Order: sequence, then structure tokens, then C-alpha cells
Amino acid sequence: MQGCKIGRRHVKTLMRRMGIEALYRRPRTTKPEPGHKIYPYLLRGMEVTRPNQVWAMDITYIPMARGFVYLAVVLDWFSRRVLSWRVSITMEAAFCVETLQDALARHGKPDVFNTDQGSQFTGSAFTGVLANNGIAISMDGKGAWRDNVFVERLWRSVKYEEVYLRAYDSVSEALASIGRYLDFYNRASEHPSVYVVEEKRVC
Repeated sequence: MQGCKIGRRHVKTLMRRMGIEALYRRPRTTKPEPGHKIYPYLLRGMEVTRPNQVWAMDITYIPMARGFVYLAVVLDWFSRRVLSWRVSITMEAAFCVETLQDALARHGKPDVFNTDQGSQFTGSAFTGVLANNGIAISMDGKGAWRDNVFVERLWRSVKYEEVYLRAYDSVSEALASIGRYLDFYNRASEHPSVYVVEEKRVC
């Protein structure tokens, strides 16, 4: 049997269409830090009815042709808009703090800010910014990804509609291409007027 030669990007496109992906060790983006304060989850049963009521933040890894980078976003739960984002080659807390400060400078501040229990978000450098601005701090339950479901949906869109279709050769290429996609995402998304967080957690 004789095969044919195709490029890496075409393989990714075909795999996406078939709903399959390669199995390989992925970097963990949620790493708790012993001694850091964990805050309770405040959003269960809350009716989200306006912008700047609830913001959320998360980090995901972005595979490139060689290696990977990390993408952090701040998302408004009501509008589903990406308010700020950064790409970094490390998961140090500083780039998360910068993303948060940028969102606050450009969009005001929310009543509640939700994250997972990763060390970037539980450290005093990050929680201090929230506390100093009078923002209530909320954190997902351990392993409960549905507590931050809108960010998880964003990651799926970013991965399947942008990242998995490309093989970035450099960080600058990843920055430019992801930036274009997030601009498109903000323009194209249709959002409901009211959302009530489900009372029942599915783990």
C-alpha cells in the first residue's frame, strides 16, 4: 500500500474534523501551593445579569511547532467578552497579575472575580490586587472545572478554531494569530441577557 505526503497543518485539520487528537503529556496549568489561602466558590445560584458583575480568569497551554506557551485571559461572565489576555513562556504569577491589572484599567472592576486554585491566583500578589480594589474573591472547587464553565468553553473555541489548525513557529506568530482570533471571538459571540449559575455541581 502506498501513501501520500501531506503537511502537519493538514493532518491537524483532518484530526479536528474526525474529533481525535494526539495523546501526549501536557503541562499542568493548575498547581496548588501549600500555605496559600483558598477562597470559597461564591457563584452557585447567583443570577448574572450585567457586565462587570462577575469576571473569571484562567490559564491554558498553547502548543507550537516546537514547545508551547501559556495563554491567560480575563473573561466577563455576562458578555462573554475577553477583557484582557497575555501570552507567556512561563507560568509565573507576574503575567497573570499584569493581565488582571490591564483588565481593571480598561474596563473598571467586577463585583466578584473567579479563578481556579492555581498558585498564580492564590498568591498574595494576585489576591492583593483584588482585595485592594474591594473585589470579592471566588475560587473553583478542587477539580470542579464546571465552576468556571465559560472560560472552559472559550478554551475549546480557541483550541479547535485557531490553535489546532496552525503550528506557530514563534511566540510572536502565536501572539499575532491568537490576538486576531480573540478579536473575532469578541465580535462574533452572541450572548444571553441573563444567566443563573447551576446549583448542582457535576464533577
